[in-house]
Amino acid sequence: MQWQLKMTAQTDKLAIIWTSADPAVARQAAFMYARNSMIQEWWGRVQLIVWGPSAQTLAQDKELQKEIGPLLEAGVEITACKACADSLGASPALEALGITVKFMGQPLTEMLKCGWRVVTF
Repeated sequence: MQWQLKMTAQTDKLAIIWTSADPAVARQAAFMYARNSMIQEWWGRVQLIVWGPSAQTLAQDKELQKEIGPLLEAGVEITACKACADSLGASPALEALGITVKFMGQPLTEMLKCGWRVVTF
């Protein structure tokens, strides 16, 4: 017998926090799971949050940058922490990719309080 959890609007939202500077973590974990979550409809809403060292990695890695378009096309919302991105000089490059760059402390707190599920890579 297959066990299934009944999803509600409150539990159908996933925040993926990507902090690792390792490009392989982005490709083989954060990006892959985010994109497939939307394509396969595992989650109703997915937000990828670029936080810390990952901001600089994405701003500098042209191959990773090519994967942002397909994520956005799949419906993944992508935001980056402005405090981190600004301190690493990455904000202009991230914004040019179509990523929303904003202070994320308060929004993440609200997401947690509203029942979003969170996974961190």
